[in-house]
Formats: sequence, C-alpha cells, structure tokens
Amino acid sequence: MGMTMTQKILAAHAGLDKVEAGQLISARLDEVLGNDITTPVAINEFNKAGFTSVFDKTRINIVLDHFVPNKDIKAAQQSKQCRDFANKYDILNFYDVGQMGIEHALLPEKGIVTAGDCIIGADSHTCTYGAVGAFSTGVGSTDMAAGMATGKCWFKVPAAIRFVLKGQLQPPVSGKDLILHIIGMIGVDGALYKSMEFTGPGVASLTMDDRLCICNMAIEAGAKNGIFPVDEVTIQYLTGRSQRPWTVYEADEDAEYEQTIEINLAALEPTVAWPHLPENTKPAADGKDVKIDQVVIGSCTNGRLEDMEAAWKVLKGKHIAPGVRAIIIPATMAIYKECILRGWTTDFIDAGCVVSTPTCGPCLGGYMGILAQGERCISTTNRNFVGRMGHVESEVYLASPATAAASALTGYITDPRTIAE
Repeated sequence: MGMTMTQKILAAHAGLDKVEAGQLISARLDEVLGNDITTPVAINEFNKAGFTSVFDKTRINIVLDHFVPNKDIKAAQQSKQCRDFANKYDILNFYDVGQMGIEHALLPEKGIVTAGDCIIGADSHTCTYGAVGAFSTGVGSTDMAAGMATGKCWFKVPAAIRFVLKGQLQPPVSGKDLILHIIGMIGVDGALYKSMEFTGPGVASLTMDDRLCICNMAIEAGAKNGIFPVDEVTIQYLTGRSQRPWTVYEADEDAEYEQTIEINLAALEPTVAWPHLPENTKPAADGKDVKIDQVVIGSCTNGRLEDMEAAWKVLKGKHIAPGVRAIIIPATMAIYKECILRGWTTDFIDAGCVVSTPTCGPCLGGYMGILAQGERCISTTNRNFVGRMGHVESEVYLASPATAAASALTGYITDPRTIAE
C-alpha cells in the first residue's frame, strides 16, 4: 500500500522510507511558529527545561498579532517577553508592530513556508500552510518550546480523507463557502486527527487565497492538517516568493484513504454557519430574517487581498445599514497598503466601515469588536463557539467576505447574489 501526500512528507522528515497511519515518529522541522499569546508560555517552558540555545535562529517565527498594538498591560508584558527572547537569541523572523500581520497570512506572503515543509505552530490554525503543499499543524506551547530548542517534534502519522473536487466555483461563491459546506457535511469531528487531502480536476480552479482559507479551517473539522497538491497555481505563487527551494510530494496511486468524498464545486452556494458550531451550516438565503449588529471582515481565514476585493465589490458606492457596525481588518501590512493604493480603503470608509491595522482582534474576543449581550455578528473568522467574540449570550455567524459585506448593507444575513453591483 502506498502513502498519502502527508505521509510522504512525514516519512522524509523522519528519515524513513515509509510510514503508516498510527505510527509514532520523530520528525525534523523546517519552521516553528508562535504568537504573542502562545510564545510567552513556550518561553517559560523553554527556560524551565534548561535550554540555552535555539536549533536555528532563521527557522523560528514569532509574530505579535493577537493583541497588537497592545490592548492592555498584560498584552504589553507578553509582547515584551517575546521581544526580549527574540533579541536574546537573535531570532530573524520576529514581527512586531509596523511589520507584523496575522501570522497565517504573513508567513505564506513572505515565502517563509514552502512546499514539502514540515511545520509546527503554537496556534491551531497553523494547518493553513497545507495550501502550499506543506505538512503544517498546530501544537501546544510545550511542543513549541521543544521545537525551538531541538528542531524536532513527535507525531502520530494521520490517516487521510480524500476530497475529490470537480467543476468550478460560481462567483461570488468562494473557498470559504466550500470549507463551510464540507464542515457542515462531515461535522466538527468528522476528520478527527486525520489529514484532509484535496484533489481532483476542480483544484486547478481554486486560487491560492481559496486554498489558504480552506486549509485554515481544516482544524474546524477536527483534522490534523489539510493539504493541496503542488500544481501550476502553487508554483506560480511560490516562484519569486519562496525563501528556500521547495520539494514536491505526490500521493501514490494506491495510497490508502479512510474515505473519499466527491464535491461538485459548481453546485455550491453562499453558505453561513449558524451559532454555535461551524458545522451548523445553511444557505445564506435562509438568514434573511436574522438581524445583525456587527460585521467583521478579516482574520487569518479571510483577510487576504482577494477577500478585501470581494468585500469592496459589494460595498463600493453603497452604505451599510443603520445600526450596523462594520469592521474591516486587512491581514498584513502589505495587504493594508494595497487596499489604500487601490482606493478600497477610502471606499470602505465612505461606506461607513472602520478599517483597522492588522490584528486577530475580534476573532478571539480580544478587542476591536467585542459583542455585548444579545448582539449578533456575521464574521469571516473561523469559529463561532459560545462567547467566542464577547458575551456568552452573543451570537457569531460565519460567512465569506461577500456574504458578510452584503449583510452589512441590509442589516440581515444576505445572499450576496441579491445585491446589485
């Protein structure tokens, strides 16, 4: 029996000819990642273990993105601890205010992660980098500490589910609608500790931003990782961007999958996840009577340039509904700057939106958009658990940028296909 794409990457990094699902391995790491919340915990564990050096100062990434610019004294102390550690060990990829961005948009943008990599991050959405053909997964801060010191991590090799994509998405349907559809189909534990491997002729029609969004939310189905094949879209994205040579791994024809699911992309429609789980999906059209108070467009899921453009196409020349607060957060400084250069930022402001510097902010209920009791938000973020964005009696609905923007205009959950350009 052959190996899946994920299994081939893990085998190579473990120095083995072959691995099987369920096997425990120790693998060499290409990159280690932490943010301003998880890195301080990792630093404490690093010091407690008696480590006095890092395995490679060029392969450790510390991105201050959750509470930056700092929202309070505790956030400031956490950021200072990260700065001190980065200075002590001369960490090359340390991103602070002015240079930072939301970590899972920033690392691909800068070419730090590339095809064939084995990556861990002390953040659950580290699975994003499967979009470029890497094995990447979230870990705890203790594993991050060990990874920074040794350049290795242990894994249980995951089994896999294969998603065969056919046809093409019909705009304004996007990668966010696809992954919400999949999670609604299999559930939040439908891929528990498995690799979600995407293949089929429909893959070629998905942009890199679509793929990054889809892999980002693999964890919302319980997956260990999500991964796309390295094709012409990937190569075009990596060329001139990747900081290192990449390696292309392909699944064997006789690779074993626990399940194969076929999806016709052309049949998908704008989709929304109702509270309080990402699996509670319905067509956006079903929400026309659901009144909303806030809209958030951004996050590591949907804060990229194509996401900003999708929102702009809906909002340009219009104004959001009375009583609605709309918050737009470009995911990196480069995206933020591009929105300004293209005139989108002015159009967002004219539409009644607030545009923020890059931050995770409201996604985790941090700041920049906390919900009060009884309030509803439609958001392009990845989780809508109880109390995720504020009060435990608030509600978060997950959607694509187009759907979120359309909803801002009407004050109700709205299918973007009903909004005239």
